[in-house]
Amino acid sequence: MNLTKILPRAVRSYPEKKAVVCSGKKFTYRQFGCRVGKLANALLESGIKKGDKVAVFHKNCHYYLESYFGVMQIGAALVPLNHYLSANELAFILKDSEAGLLIADSNFSKKADDASKRLEQDIKIIWTGEKYEDFIASAPSIPPSVDVDEEDVAQIYYTSGTTGRAKGVVLSHKNVYLHALCTIAELCLKDNDVWLHAAPLFHLADAWATWAITGVGGTHIISSDFDPKTICDSIEKERVTLTNLVPTMYYRLVNYLEVDNYDYSSLRVLLSGGAPISPKLVQRIIETFKCDYIQTYGMTETSPFLTMSILKDHLRSLPYEERLRYKSTTGREFTGVKLKVVNEKGEEVKPDNREVGEIIVKGETITKGYWKLSQETEKVFKNGWFYTGDMAAIDAEGYVTIVDRKEDMIITGGENVYSIEVENVLYTHPSVLEAAVIGIPDEEWGEIVKVIIVLNKGEKVTEEEIIEFCKERIAAYKIPKSVEFTESLPKLGSGKISKKKLKERYDKESRL
Repeated sequence: MNLTKILPRAVRSYPEKKAVVCSGKKFTYRQFGCRVGKLANALLESGIKKGDKVAVFHKNCHYYLESYFGVMQIGAALVPLNHYLSANELAFILKDSEAGLLIADSNFSKKADDASKRLEQDIKIIWTGEKYEDFIASAPSIPPSVDVDEEDVAQIYYTSGTTGRAKGVVLSHKNVYLHALCTIAELCLKDNDVWLHAAPLFHLADAWATWAITGVGGTHIISSDFDPKTICDSIEKERVTLTNLVPTMYYRLVNYLEVDNYDYSSLRVLLSGGAPISPKLVQRIIETFKCDYIQTYGMTETSPFLTMSILKDHLRSLPYEERLRYKSTTGREFTGVKLKVVNEKGEEVKPDNREVGEIIVKGETITKGYWKLSQETEKVFKNGWFYTGDMAAIDAEGYVTIVDRKEDMIITGGENVYSIEVENVLYTHPSVLEAAVIGIPDEEWGEIVKVIIVLNKGEKVTEEEIIEFCKERIAAYKIPKSVEFTESLPKLGSGKISKKKLKERYDKESRL
């Protein structure tokens, strides 16, 4: 059960089928397989061997897919780098992961060069474009024969955490391969599926599809940048059948002025993941694109999926509003995973969709731990269960609704406020485009609820109006004490709103 088997099987079964479309370039599976074989052999010739680490620093591109498959082919591990990171952050990851080679976008040359200069060890950089083509030109196209075990490290994804340093999540060939099989089963993927890589390939919100779509002989459509017009054009022109975007991307899509002027008849399902989503937005997605919708939840540590809001068969006959409610939940247990919601004593909470506990999981798609961080690994594993840090309620059907990250929960005057609950209320306001709810220090209450809002273009709303809007819909202790309007919210490379950055900003201001 290792990743080296996936592409060769697709090449054998679908040699002349369109595999990859990227910036005007098109590759059949035979052509793509040859390029991957050349990269794998070129890496071996350059001194990269089984167990070594190869980093990739690139926007979405066919080079990224080639890196995923080529590095796996020789039993090395890929380290995908978030291209929004600073040179200092990149240098830390390159050093910590012990990467011996970097495949980089020449458009990022300054940042990559700055990062490499901060390293104590030498690192070879292969710039994509002519130099990459020269690098692979004379290498054999037949995939090398390397003995790869299912427990070998396939990828190391670095995630920001509460420790103040990035943590490398280690995923094995077995983790990733089994996850691909489970997504194929859950989403009924077939060889006529066309996947749009619009979310960044350095993030598992999209990267999981590298393996699953190839596994069924589907087609990869790659978008280097997220732009509503480009995405809508791609869906119509390439007859895209499915994709996975984070909520902030969907906000931009459904608010794109020309969104209704395209043909979306090829779409069969849209997935959302990476961050919580409001029921109002789910409804707008379904009404705009007129296809099925699935909410997903997962983590880098879990390859990533843990739940999907796919309706059980007996729920499909429910009235539309009830079906929409289930689709807007975090979802039910993902195939291959065992999931529970437990209280502080480790006991399962009541399945009443009210009592809140922490999601814990176990399964073969879950990481064995963090790279060179045994203590951090021990903190999140207890008796074989992985503790996610996500707080949720669960209903009698087993559908989970996340209410907050454990560290994002606000305690004000002794009462627990779950930021997602307040955000969902704010997203029902017609003028609100994006909203983030955080707790900020307060002498009297310990913490108070603060809201930072991005308004829809041309809208004007006052702080008092937002507070009054909340008063009509939630309990008094959950109502924001202050509202701030801004033109944009800080984002992670995946597109998720970074509450950590917001809290750091207001914590610093409170100490001044």
